[in-house]
Amino acid sequence: MSSVSAEAASSDPLWLSSWRAGTVVSDSDVKSVGISRCFVSEDISDKVFKRMWLKSWKRNCTMKRSQLCYLKMLHRNAKGQTQLGEMVVNRAIAGKVLRIFRKLYDSGYRIERMVLIDDYDADDQASMRANNTSCFNFRFMTGSKTRVSKHGQGLAIDINALYNPYVRKNSNGTWTIEPKEGRPYAFNRDKRKDIPYKIDRNDLVYKLFIEAGFTWGGAWRRSKDYQHFEISL
Repeated sequence: MSSVSAEAASSDPLWLSSWRAGTVVSDSDVKSVGISRCFVSEDISDKVFKRMWLKSWKRNCTMKRSQLCYLKMLHRNAKGQTQLGEMVVNRAIAGKVLRIFRKLYDSGYRIERMVLIDDYDADDQASMRANNTSCFNFRFMTGSKTRVSKHGQGLAIDINALYNPYVRKNSNGTWTIEPKEGRPYAFNRDKRKDIPYKIDRNDLVYKLFIEAGFTWGGAWRRSKDYQHFEISL
């Protein structure tokens, strides 16, 4: 975590001290404070935890608050503007995640939205429909009451989720697509060039996450989760 002197902190611009994800700032604003202060890891403050409580942090959450941390990061939005982002991740991968998103920002990679899933009441579908990029949301794996999912451990990140949906063919021949609004972007992805924010093996986000030891849901055999990157500790 970065440390700032009391004198420097007192002169910080409001956007840096308050850090409201979604706020657009100028490149000159970032330069004035130093970009390293815009990619930081912090403990989960009481203010952040209040946002998470009974949303991404359920009553049955088995994670310790100290196992997670709050990341402040910049990203380029759909218009290429610099936007404040945020994410809660497992503390063990905080450094990896900061490095990945710093490289994405430096390269001008577009990430439309990056706010806590708690802004959508921890509703995955609502977050995905908004093309949000997020990580922690506590839950057990399907059919289990003891095995915590990768998102529930803060070890999985979904990126530009609307345009990179989860896709599975069911035994009755129908398709499950999440979010359902992502259906126009679900098929024939290898051949298509009309999908915005498309994640594939040639995409920078894929390369950076794989280099950092993550695996990609788009490589799964029985289903495809194009937005999804996860890591095991």
